Amino acid sequence: MAENTAAEPVTADFWFDPLCPWAWMTSRWMLEVEKVRPVRVRWHVMSLAVLNEPKMDELPEEYREGLRNAWGPVRVCVAAEQEHGGEVLGSLYTALGVRFHHRKLPQNRGTIADALTSVGLPAELADAANSDRYDVRLRASHKEGIDLVGQDVGTPVIAVPGADGRQIAFFGPVVTPAPKGEAAARLWDGTLMVASTPGFYEIKRTRDVGPQFDDVED
Repeated sequence: MAENTAAEPVTADFWFDPLCPWAWMTSRWMLEVEKVRPVRVRWHVMSLAVLNEPKMDELPEEYREGLRNAWGPVRVCVAAEQEHGGEVLGSLYTALGVRFHHRKLPQNRGTIADALTSVGLPAELADAANSDRYDVRLRASHKEGIDLVGQDVGTPVIAVPGADGRQIAFFGPVVTPAPKGEAAARLWDGTLMVASTPGFYEIKRTRDVGPQFDDVED
């Protein structure tokens, strides 16, 4: 496998909601991309709860309940970012994702506190889940990502600088299992090729399997 040896890698900004299993799969792919291409991921928070606020009344009750519960983890992520710096987001996201998606632990204060302490952050940050103290920053972070791609997408959003100085931004890719090694590199190269094409908007096909977590290291 070719290694990433570039002295100054390109920054890929990645907006995530820790509850989304598909964003989690994409994030694990991006960690593979870092190994084989001159790329470094910079993590940001977006929120499915914020994204779906305008259409909450149109959604099934079960989905609405899930979105109401979705406020907690993103609030905690933003609290951690604000109190301890943006560099903590990657490790915290990994700790939360392993617990939520691999171990299928409840998405409650106990699980969040355990994730926090596992990466050296204070468990008390879990209190932010039930507070609106950081909501202004949460909404601003969400807006920074979603404004790059429009309202009719979800999480994740990825943005990289283009050759002409403008950002190349896109939703996804949605993929399972997370490609590794050169497969990860090929997907990255292809994604950038289509995303940088003027006027290109969408490739899509119906998903016939769910996220496959067994192949993702935790």
